[in-house]
Amino acid sequence: MKQSLLKKLQDKNSIIVMPGVYDALSARIAEQMGFEVVFQSGYSVSAGILGMPDYGFLNAGETVEQARKIVRAISVPLIVDVDTGYGNPLTVWRLIRDLENAGVAGVFLEDQVWPKRCGHMSGKQVVPIDDYIPKLKAAVEAKRNKEFVIVARTDAIEPLGLDEAIRRGKEYRKVGADAIFIEAPRTIDDLKMIGKSVNAPLVANMMEGGKTPLLSAEELKKIGFRLVVFPLTALFAATYAMREALQTLKTKGVTKSFMNRMVTFEEFNKLIDLPKYKQLEQKYKSK
Repeated sequence: MKQSLLKKLQDKNSIIVMPGVYDALSARIAEQMGFEVVFQSGYSVSAGILGMPDYGFLNAGETVEQARKIVRAISVPLIVDVDTGYGNPLTVWRLIRDLENAGVAGVFLEDQVWPKRCGHMSGKQVVPIDDYIPKLKAAVEAKRNKEFVIVARTDAIEPLGLDEAIRRGKEYRKVGADAIFIEAPRTIDDLKMIGKSVNAPLVANMMEGGKTPLLSAEELKKIGFRLVVFPLTALFAATYAMREALQTLKTKGVTKSFMNRMVTFEEFNKLIDLPKYKQLEQKYKSK
């Protein structure tokens, strides 16, 4: 029997590498590359469907609807970034139920002041711990499937310091979070301190150009982390490729010189399962 995501998080001999995705296509590509779990990044979804920054513009309905589309396109677990839960404990309770009904495998829930911002932007503030804990309790109690993963995230390092972030991580674990995510440590020593201080499955965020040093999954496993998310890798790479391709089209009026940097028509049709639907078309064709 395949090991559950929750069991993998608890396995001290392994680490899960989780790429960020933002739509059904990026999720399907991640699955085909062999990733066993994918992450719906709030930053990426806000950019992808709104063309806006991760600055509190995304709402609960948009997050849930995007999750439904992604879940339908893949067979691996999806964990969803739900920001601060878009309201109070009751909205968090409903959000967990809606996502669980959609087939989502877990969420990241954070303690920032709303409107939140990307964890590696400056100027973040966090709510008092007594304001966040009721939301976390609502999330934990709302889930009906014991395998549904609740990751409690704190952004307390920037406004309150590493010690307070670690204290919050410990408290959130006591409330019932399945894993703890202390966002935006600045140094490897900070990462090591988190690894030895918080007795829980730990999440590391490796964001290209962010505040945290980029370490490999193996390096993070050695210092106590169980899940590493690369939330923006696909978004940044896709943006670079699209910009380069469209610049070629704009300057040359044709894309012949860029075709060796694209997938082919046939490759793309295979990626989105055209052969399967052709077979279905034949199956249901009238005699």
